[in-house]
Amino acid sequence: MIKICMAGACGRMGRRILEMTIEAEDTAIGGAFDSPDNAGSELIVGGDSGQAQTLIVGGDAKTEIGNSDAMIDFTFADVCLANIRACAELGVPAIIGTTGLSPEQTAEVAALSKKIPIIHAPNMSVGVNLLFKITQEVAATLGLDYNCEIVEMHHNQKKDAPSGTAVRLAECAAKGLGLDYHKDVVHGREGMVGARPRAEIGMHTMRGGDVVGDHTVSFVGQGERIELTHKAHNRDNFARGSLVAARFAVNAEPGLYDMQDVLGLK
Repeated sequence: MIKICMAGACGRMGRRILEMTIEAEDTAIGGAFDSPDNAGSELIVGGDSGQAQTLIVGGDAKTEIGNSDAMIDFTFADVCLANIRACAELGVPAIIGTTGLSPEQTAEVAALSKKIPIIHAPNMSVGVNLLFKITQEVAATLGLDYNCEIVEMHHNQKKDAPSGTAVRLAECAAKGLGLDYHKDVVHGREGMVGARPRAEIGMHTMRGGDVVGDHTVSFVGQGERIELTHKAHNRDNFARGSLVAARFAVNAEPGLYDMQDVLGLK
């Protein structure tokens, strides 16, 4: 039985992962914590599977992580990094779905992965990770004769833009096209921007309502357009994927992994 510690237990993703942790036959809740404001509050989880139980949300990350075999984190960049440091100190693998980390924070995650297995993925969905692979392959096949544009839409409460998934899709497309994400991705267009350069990837962000996550990569050529689209109906695919990652992590050597490693897509 794998004991899961949930960071950000009171959030939408946190609650859903806890629900599915109870539902699965090989996982159990080892710990759950959130911000100090939520420490001590009660969460009722497991109702969907008829195994309802009441959790007391912890306020000390180390205590909750120390009682577990793996930590899953869907929080915020600064909080997430502190949680990974605690995991590294305790020797507990970390599964990170948090997005919006800075280059410096990402570098520290890589350094900490020398001590523990860390799975860092902007999207835990099996379908999305297949889309990452396909996007790079299609980009490499079509080349710069086809203009690559990426559109993503999420709910109106999402804080970072573009989404981590859209960034990864652009990175995959850039790799396939021989481009550089930081130099060749344009975020929206306004004014007299002139003709579209060949060596460019367009990135466009929409926010509204309760959209869980829609991503479309378009390759637009002369006389035809290829569109690769993934639409998440709910958060279950992300939650399920994080548990798949946890099963991988508890048997992995220290190192930095992503869902492509977990799913054998590399």
